Amino acid sequence: MSEQESLDRAARLSNLTHLLFRNPKGLTSEQIARALKITSRQAYRDLDALESTGVPMTEMTPGRYAIIPGHFLPPVHFSLEEAVALFLAARLLARYSDDHNPIVAQALAKLASSLPETVAEHVQATVAGLAAKPEDRSYSAAFAAVTQGWSERRKVRIWHRAAGSEHIHEYLLSPYFVEPSAVGFATHVIGREELFFKDLHTFKLERIRTAEVTAERYEIPDDFDPVALLNTAWGIMFGQELQEVVLRFSPAVKRRVLESRWHPSQEHEDLGDAGCLLRFRVAHPLEMKPWVRGWGKDCVCLAPEWLRRELAEEAGAGVGNYA
Repeated sequence: MSEQESLDRAARLSNLTHLLFRNPKGLTSEQIARALKITSRQAYRDLDALESTGVPMTEMTPGRYAIIPGHFLPPVHFSLEEAVALFLAARLLARYSDDHNPIVAQALAKLASSLPETVAEHVQATVAGLAAKPEDRSYSAAFAAVTQGWSERRKVRIWHRAAGSEHIHEYLLSPYFVEPSAVGFATHVIGREELFFKDLHTFKLERIRTAEVTAERYEIPDDFDPVALLNTAWGIMFGQELQEVVLRFSPAVKRRVLESRWHPSQEHEDLGDAGCLLRFRVAHPLEMKPWVRGWGKDCVCLAPEWLRRELAEEAGAGVGNYA
């Protein structure tokens, strides 16, 4: 086979992969031939060649071929800048995760193979760092089941442990969105739960002990907007009833505070030599407490009153611990 023939074949197989991925119900050899402007005989040969490269194929019905759902994504070509952007996103996920996620590690290893050596060595170092973390097989299995159910629009049955409890409850979940959170070093799935809550609910993947994808299908409502929904949250706790949080920062940290946008609702007031004020509107200000405490004496909560009181009591208890 000449070099040009090899290139033509590689291009055909890439086009065939994308064609099948866009048609999850499968295509006949005649449909493939028409779409790719080749003969039916060539379509059969290309199907065999595609399967020999490791792409998981299935015959949905006699004569109708498809890629096995949920097991493969078509190849994507990234520029260097795009690949590095993906690496930075994956590194954030890896850094803000308590456990070793082999799926993230495998994705980073594949990404490293397409990067220049000077960049790839840093990606490999991240993979090695992930391997040093303890692996939670329950989390890895839950991650795989939830993402498969999400991509295929199939409900997932989960057995989840509530926060601060050892009791495990069964739920039937339609995954609408998956979101990492730096607040709790965790990954969450948002979706409609049918057995208990019977409404939109959030589950922490790290607390899912067992998960299995069911055959039952679901649709995500057209009016579900995860970006707008999470814009009401400081971390992952969203809601319709928003509370205003007002914080005063000292002159020592004013420049650092004002150079970042900490939340979509943020408004600021420069107080000159007295520092600055930040105002936020969030659904559950409780999630803000670790961030507020992190500024130490340079941040004072002015509102709401219940949050100011809780932070003051905690600060007093902390002083007592050091006394």
